[in-house]
Amino acid sequence: MEKKLQALLDLLPEKVVSGNPDKVITDITIDSRTVQPGSLFVALKGVHTDGQRFLGKAARAGAAAALVEDVPADAPADLTFIRVPDVRKAMETVTPFFYDYPGKTMRMIGVTGTNGKTTSTNIIRRVLMQAGYKCGLIGTINVLIGDEALTSHNTTPDVADLQKFLYRMKEAGCQYVVMEVSSHALALNRVAGIEYDTAMLTNITEDHLDFHKTMEAYRDAKSLLFEHLADGTKPDKNAVFNADDPSSAVIAGRTKVPCLTYGMGKDNDIYPLDYEIGAKAMHLKLHTPAGDMDLHLKITGRFNVYNVMGSIGVLLAEKVSRADIVSVLDGFAGVPGRFQLVEAGQPCTVIVDYAHTPDGLENVLSTARLITRGRLWVVFGCGGDRDNKKRPIMGEVCLRLADDLVVTSDNPRSEDPERIIDMIFAALQHVPAGKTVTRLADRREAIHYALSHAADDDVILIAGKGHEDYQILKDKTIHFSDKEVVEEYWKGKNA
Repeated sequence: MEKKLQALLDLLPEKVVSGNPDKVITDITIDSRTVQPGSLFVALKGVHTDGQRFLGKAARAGAAAALVEDVPADAPADLTFIRVPDVRKAMETVTPFFYDYPGKTMRMIGVTGTNGKTTSTNIIRRVLMQAGYKCGLIGTINVLIGDEALTSHNTTPDVADLQKFLYRMKEAGCQYVVMEVSSHALALNRVAGIEYDTAMLTNITEDHLDFHKTMEAYRDAKSLLFEHLADGTKPDKNAVFNADDPSSAVIAGRTKVPCLTYGMGKDNDIYPLDYEIGAKAMHLKLHTPAGDMDLHLKITGRFNVYNVMGSIGVLLAEKVSRADIVSVLDGFAGVPGRFQLVEAGQPCTVIVDYAHTPDGLENVLSTARLITRGRLWVVFGCGGDRDNKKRPIMGEVCLRLADDLVVTSDNPRSEDPERIIDMIFAALQHVPAGKTVTRLADRREAIHYALSHAADDDVILIAGKGHEDYQILKDKTIHFSDKEVVEEYWKGKNA
């Protein structure tokens, strides 16, 4: 992929160009570490760093030009500078154009909500592939082009990376892309240049208030996905809403495309006729516009009833056959880190889950309680540099639903882990008789403590990190997997 720099300049009426504009651009990036000869380096000013600090590094790596808001006095002489009033907005304009607007040529499915996005997008992708479509996926765990896995560091990547992923998907022959769309991505317009075809709302519960400040602003950010669904020229747009979530009625009122609803009530397009939640599986009989579906799934929990219903709504909106939907869902075994049972030879039951919000914890603990014959343990913490208002709320949820709490670190980032735990403990001052609370900031030690003290009939839920295989500390990121820690502990016990 390459374009003349002048073609990009023509899109920016307020630019001021310093240097030679007669160049060819071969790539666009916001990360100086990925600059290659011919790159356009976008010098974004972020929360923690300023891209303009890395102009010299970008020039040495072969960048052809840089998109900036200010040209520094010591600017590299061989770099062409494009000065604009707002670098982010300029990037949103030129990047989709550079990649030939891939998000307008494939069928784009966006799934947003606080919880359930990863399971829902994986269900949708698998069914679409069963139906014969080549499908890309962009989400929390990874980016998939067909069956090829790539790494992504955000639920929804920034504009430059996202458009690059979409271009690669288009070139690989993908007809569909299924995306987790975060509230940050919508508020910051990381999805610029994409025309969505079908959008789904899972739920909206407290999260990311460090960024959005209020629940209303958080909901309004999610709403943008649905408000812009009618934009563009593609046919057959649809929105799919969880009617049992109060935000759905508000957002549906702002949507100008046909809507499907799912929920427990029979006034919805999709609703359960019957369901039975077991320890490791569930039976789900659903009413749908395509006829009743009788499903035996290897995932469990009431929250997964909603994930399945919403995913079916999306698939039916995309005119996927009932037969293809049932063939995948009947026996569907879930995704890594989402209520994942860890089998390491231990006598107790261990579950790893990504739950890191009050609502997410309530869902998985309620499901874990259904399969607990002994005591229910929870090992959990809260992320640093994130919404600190939810910390005592998460503590209250765990104290209410679990028997034994081990409070530890999640990804503390720049914060002191002990300070984060102090905020959780604001809700743990009065521990009911028969319950225990233990404080261990070292996450490995906390997991070991639960494993060493749990009885055979107990269930241990290790919450917060799920599929993640790293821990972000103040000065470094280390390899850390909850699942691996459990496996290594029992391997050592049995050696």
